[in-house]
Amino acid sequence: MWKRLLHLRHKLATKLILSVGLTLLLSISTWAYFNINYQKQKLMKNVMAGADKLTTTIKLGTYYAMMLNSRDDITQIIQNIGKHEAIENIRIYNKAGQIKFSNATEEVDSMTNIKAEACDVCHRTDPPLSSLTLDQKIRIFKSPNGHRMMGVISPICNEPGCATDACHVHPEGKTILGALDVVVSLADTDREILLAERGAIGLAVFVFLASSALILILVFSFVNRPIQRLIRGTRQIARGDYSSKVSINRIDEMGQLADAINRMGDSIGETLAELNRQRDEYQTLFELVPCLITIQDRDFRLLRYNREFADRFDPRPGDYCFQAYKGRAEKCINCPVEKTFNDGLSHFGEETGVNRDGTQAHWIFKTTPIRNEQGEIVAALEMSLDITHMRQLEEKLEETEEKYHVIFNNIPNPVFVLDLATLKILDCNESVRAVYGYDEAEFLDRSFLELFKPEDRSDATDKLPITNEMGQVRHLHRSGREIFVNIRVSPSEYAGRRVLLVTISDITKRLETEQQLIQASKMATLGEMATGVAHELNQPLSVIKTVSSFYTGKIEKDESFDLAVLRTMLTKVDTNVDRATRIINHMRQFARKSDTDLEKTQVNDVIHRAFEIFSQQLKVRGIDVVWDIAPELPRVSADPGRLEQVFINLLLNARDAIEERWVGRDPQPGDKRITLRTRCTNGSVRVEVSDTGSGFSPSVATKIFEPFFTTKEVGRGTGLGLSISYGIVKECGGNIRAVSPPGKGARFILEFPVKDTNESHDS
Repeated sequence: MWKRLLHLRHKLATKLILSVGLTLLLSISTWAYFNINYQKQKLMKNVMAGADKLTTTIKLGTYYAMMLNSRDDITQIIQNIGKHEAIENIRIYNKAGQIKFSNATEEVDSMTNIKAEACDVCHRTDPPLSSLTLDQKIRIFKSPNGHRMMGVISPICNEPGCATDACHVHPEGKTILGALDVVVSLADTDREILLAERGAIGLAVFVFLASSALILILVFSFVNRPIQRLIRGTRQIARGDYSSKVSINRIDEMGQLADAINRMGDSIGETLAELNRQRDEYQTLFELVPCLITIQDRDFRLLRYNREFADRFDPRPGDYCFQAYKGRAEKCINCPVEKTFNDGLSHFGEETGVNRDGTQAHWIFKTTPIRNEQGEIVAALEMSLDITHMRQLEEKLEETEEKYHVIFNNIPNPVFVLDLATLKILDCNESVRAVYGYDEAEFLDRSFLELFKPEDRSDATDKLPITNEMGQVRHLHRSGREIFVNIRVSPSEYAGRRVLLVTISDITKRLETEQQLIQASKMATLGEMATGVAHELNQPLSVIKTVSSFYTGKIEKDESFDLAVLRTMLTKVDTNVDRATRIINHMRQFARKSDTDLEKTQVNDVIHRAFEIFSQQLKVRGIDVVWDIAPELPRVSADPGRLEQVFINLLLNARDAIEERWVGRDPQPGDKRITLRTRCTNGSVRVEVSDTGSGFSPSVATKIFEPFFTTKEVGRGTGLGLSISYGIVKECGGNIRAVSPPGKGARFILEFPVKDTNESHDS
């Protein structure tokens, strides 16, 4: 029982009920006290006012009898009034204190002590008071029966009528003649007061009990029960049950507190889950981290170690670090754990040792102190990472670097390492001496652009950082002569800097050889064209021979001739001489070695020049030429002489293919045909040379542009024509390909890029 009371004593609801109950009791008691006093005072004032009015009424009722000095009437009036149950006594005193009239006849003419209670009101002062307030008139005392009584004494003043009347004259200077004393019973009043007090107390008790009951209900409903739920909810959270919720569907502070506890539970649950996850993660990391981790005490005993250490050294409980780690009988001379215990600092380093199996090992280690709450070092953590493999790789890397340095210096092609921003030469190999005539040291910190001709340096500055390859670039040898090189560029890194790795191929001798091959091909082509050229020259020579023979005969016969006819004939001679001259100049120009300079070239003009040489030859062989030439084409960058050789080679191949197909057969009109077509599409000039010859198989298409490959009979072709043509087209930045639809001959397609799209078109 006592324990239960102690338990209730510590409850919030009990404290609230007691606090509110005591406050309510004090408030109601105070209210009842002041209310009862107020009612008592109000009732007494009413009784006093009534008694005073009664006294005044008696005085007024006896006034006339007193003026007539009718004592019987006065006595009768007093006795009649005194019969009222609430009136105990009515007395009239003279100034000497003698009772002159009374409702109790036995008291008449008896004397009272002037200092008695009734008279002392006026006679306590000298002279006696002639005027009294209501409070001074009233006196309350107890009757012999035990109930209270109230006496009202009222002075009887000397009226003017009394001073002049002959019956009982009173001197005019006498102010007070006597006093009227009325005693009223307060028994009924006391009963009313008692009932009022009981009613007020009863009401107070009822209000207190009702309010206390209501407060008790409200406290249990709105405080105790929610608090019990909150306590249960928090205890569940304390037990680890974070999913349970406190169900208080209210929007007041209790509801907010329940919501806060629920959110706290969720937050604690999430935090604990995260902590558990992190703990598991750290535990997993500790166990699975690919390095050796140990925790040691001051005696270097292993307190804890991870799985990597356990798998590698298989330690026994209580082993010392140096025993498990290195198989030593005593601690290492330079022990980092000992240093950490001595100075409280972390230590880092690298050491070389021998594994338990006798193999050499390399480690990097770091130690750190572990302190308790008082800051004392209680253990040391040592983490070691086996870098044996890395050291072996470093040794191999050094060997590899040395090997590749040797390879770099012995590459037969010059190799430059250029700074990406400035194009300065950071490094180069020994092969630069053979190509450029400079030593390696002379190139360092020089600009790579100095190897270009001055007019080419601006273009090289723009192209080098963004291109992978630059073909047939003119460089300067130390002697000042020009050399031709191909440049391959690869972005790379060198000593932590972004660089360009530039590889040079000297193609000067190759270009000279190619030039010789091209010239030889031209000579072979001239041999192929000999019959056609002879026929072309035979016509103008025949005209000249005919005219000269005609006029020589005229002169020998001494015949006259018409000057107009002579003028006409000489004009024809002159025209044919010019034609023969053009043919000879064209042949001479075609046979001459051409430079490799590219210029703006109109492809249609080159095709027409190439065709002029073969026009008569093709006509004699019955081969038709279909022209589908776009009237206006943009110029392309090319060497006109070399490009003419390409078209001559294609026309020769088309002629031979047509002859091969139709030999011994009777072709119909249009069967032997060469089509020349040019177009400008998608920013490039496209040229097609098609024939109705025998074509070629798909297997031939893959190697048709290879050097010395030919499908002609032995002695009829060198196999260099298409290969040279392929190289010439590529030098112009173009592309050439061949297709052969079954039964439709061959078609060669050439495409040249138009670099300046704003250039005007030429016919």
